[in-house]
Amino acid sequence: MSNRSRSLAVRLIVFLVILVAAVLVGWQLLKPGDELPVYHPNQLDPRLVDPKVRGEKGEHHILPFALTDQLGRTTTLEDVGDRIIVADFFFTTCATICPKMSVQLERVQEHYAKEPRLMLLSHSVTPEMDSVPVLEAYARLHNADPAKWRFLTGDRRQIYDLARRSYFAAMDEGDGGPNDFVHTENFVLVDPQRRIRGFYDG
Repeated sequence: MSNRSRSLAVRLIVFLVILVAAVLVGWQLLKPGDELPVYHPNQLDPRLVDPKVRGEKGEHHILPFALTDQLGRTTTLEDVGDRIIVADFFFTTCATICPKMSVQLERVQEHYAKEPRLMLLSHSVTPEMDSVPVLEAYARLHNADPAKWRFLTGDRRQIYDLARRSYFAAMDEGDGGPNDFVHTENFVLVDPQRRIRGFYDG
């Protein structure tokens, strides 16, 4: 096999792996029934849960937020409505896991383009750099439909609180200050009642 053929084969395999992973995540999101567990702070790996909510019992719900999307629109939980959420945390200059995660979400969006119950929320962990124009360019790069996939920027502490106290997406502790940094490969699945139903390695 020539080097060119070998390179083409490798790219095809990588594409198929990403496509299968994206479809599996989407299927978990939208399949009928109530098979998925509901996750609460006291059931999770303590490293994922902020110490302030680690002992919380009963149903956990995603906290309200107000952030700005790639079109400059304010986005809140009320705007999301009763849709299913897939959330992740990224930054546009990331050269490691973030591009791969965005490609997977792009595949989910493509596969479920006609499914109105789905909303993808990608939160920037470097909001001071990821301005609205920067997010808009990144969204275009990934063919994001702004009605279905929103890239969010805004107050850094609010975003970091969401990562640690709402979505439990990051294992490290911090206060959202200038020296704090969240970098996670997790997708988080949230149901229409704002309960966490799954964690997926991106």
